[in-house]
Amino acid sequence: MPIVNRSAELHDEITAWRRELHRKPEILFDVHETASFVRTKLEDFGCDEVVTGLGRTGVVGIIRGNRGAGPAIGLRADMDALPIEEESGAPYRSMVPGRMHACGHDGHTSMLLGAAKYLAETRNFAGTVAVIFQPAEEGGGGGREMVKDGMMERFGIERVFGMHNLPGLPVGHFAIRPGPIMAATAEFVIEVQGKGGHAAMPHKTVDSIVVAGQMIGALQTIAARSADPLESVVVSVTKIHGGDSHNIIPDRVRMEGTVRTLKKEMNTLAEERLRALCTGIAEAHGASVTVAYQSNYPVTFNHAEETEFAAGVAREVAGDTNVDTAIAPLMGGEDFSYMLEARPGAFIFLGNGDSAYLHNPRYDFNDEAIPHGVSYWVRLAEAALPS
Repeated sequence: MPIVNRSAELHDEITAWRRELHRKPEILFDVHETASFVRTKLEDFGCDEVVTGLGRTGVVGIIRGNRGAGPAIGLRADMDALPIEEESGAPYRSMVPGRMHACGHDGHTSMLLGAAKYLAETRNFAGTVAVIFQPAEEGGGGGREMVKDGMMERFGIERVFGMHNLPGLPVGHFAIRPGPIMAATAEFVIEVQGKGGHAAMPHKTVDSIVVAGQMIGALQTIAARSADPLESVVVSVTKIHGGDSHNIIPDRVRMEGTVRTLKKEMNTLAEERLRALCTGIAEAHGASVTVAYQSNYPVTFNHAEETEFAAGVAREVAGDTNVDTAIAPLMGGEDFSYMLEARPGAFIFLGNGDSAYLHNPRYDFNDEAIPHGVSYWVRLAEAALPS
C-alpha cells in the first residue's frame, strides 16, 4: 500500500499546523500553548476522550474503532523545542529569541495530529488508539513522567510505537532495527580545586586548568583503552569554565559533559573509570576533585516482534527497497525508552532528506515527509487492530 490518499489530501493543512507550531517553540515541560493547540485539534476531530496534564503537560487523545472490541495501542509524538537561536532563514522561523524547533518535534506533533484526524474520521479498526503527545523529551524526561502518571494502565495500552525524523535518510524512506537503536545517556560534573596565583609564578600554584586539561585527555581513554573495542561508548566534555583574567591561575575549574552507551554495564564501567581517572590525576598534582555522575535516559530498545511488525508496515507505505531494517544504532538519547521499558513496542526513523542535522540552528523539518509519516501511523494502527 503506498501513501494513504487522505494523508496526501491533508498535506497542506498539516503543513500549516507544523509551521504555526514552528513559530512558537516551547521548552521542556513549559509547552502550554502547544498542548492547548493539540487538545483543541483532538477535540475538533471528535476523539472519544482528550486527557491533559499527564506528565505535567502531556496530552492523550483516545479514538475507539467501529469494528468491535480489541486491544489498545499507543502512538507517541514529542512537543518540546530546544534553547537554540534559529538560523534557518525560513519565513515561518521562530518568533521566540533563543528557542527553536531544531529536532523536528513540530513535525512529529503535526504528523500524529494528521493521523488522529484520519483515524477519528474512519475508525476502521477494532480496539483503541491512544495518540500520545509528550512534553520534555529534550532532557526533561517527559516520557518517564507520563509513564509514572499511569498512562499505560489508565488507557490499557498494550503496545507502543514512536517515530523520529532523520536527516540524511531520503524522504519516503524508513529505518529501524531490533534491539538497541538509541543510546542510554548520563551527565557528569567535574570540579577541580587547585591553588590559584600569579600566572607568571606557576610554581607557587596548583594549576587547576592544567589538571583539568589532563583529565579531558585521560577521559578519552575510557573508550580507547578501558572499553571492549566492539562496545559503544562515548565520553564528551562539552562545557568548561575556569578563570577570569589572562594573568591569574584560577583556584577552580568546572567541567560538564555526557556519556552515551548501549549497555548498562558499559555505563557502569564509564562511571567507574571517570571517577578513578579524575581522582588519580588530581592527587598526582596536589589538587582535589569532586565528581557528580547522573545516569539519565535508558537505552531505547526495540522489541523484536514489534520491530518486525513496524518494518512490515513501513514496507507497505514505502516499498521494500526504501526500508532499512539494520540501521546502526545512534548514540543520541531518546526518552521514548521509558515507554519501551513499560510496554513492548518499536521506534522507527523517517527520512528528512538532505537537511541540516538535528540540534543545528539551520535545521528545519522537511514538510515533504508529512504524507509518509501520516500514512505510516494510519496503516500501523489499522494493521495492529484488525477487525
